[in-house]
Amino acid sequence: MRFMVILKTTPELEKESPLPDPHLLAEMGKFNEELIKAGIVLAMDGLLPSSKGALVKFSGKSRTVVDGPFTEAKELIAGFWLWQVKSLEEAVEWVKRCPNPDGVDTEIEIRQVGEMEDMAPILSEEDIQYKKLRRAELPNQTFNK
Repeated sequence: MRFMVILKTTPELEKESPLPDPHLLAEMGKFNEELIKAGIVLAMDGLLPSSKGALVKFSGKSRTVVDGPFTEAKELIAGFWLWQVKSLEEAVEWVKRCPNPDGVDTEIEIRQVGEMEDMAPILSEEDIQYKKLRRAELPNQTFNK
């Protein structure tokens, strides 16, 4: 099973400094090494502040672009991992071992990645296999497990 693990942040933390605390960075580096040695990491990265991003809002056929920074705290993501683990419970256990990403009250969200088989009620087996083959053609095959 694949899970996206989303590190949340706050507007205050985004404004403080574009670079993380060196001590915290070292702690996170050690944790990342544990994840890599365990063989569960498919991808991982930190994100620049929302002031460097944009939000595209959809309303019917209309599209509206809102430049960052984003004001809603729920929209603020500091970084992510993509993990391959056996279960949600295993992902939770790994997250519980993570250093506190910001050193203050924060959240890490864990979301299972949808697989083609999850679409079985609306897709034929032929459609599922076709989409799997197309995914396997993507440049970074690591994501295609």
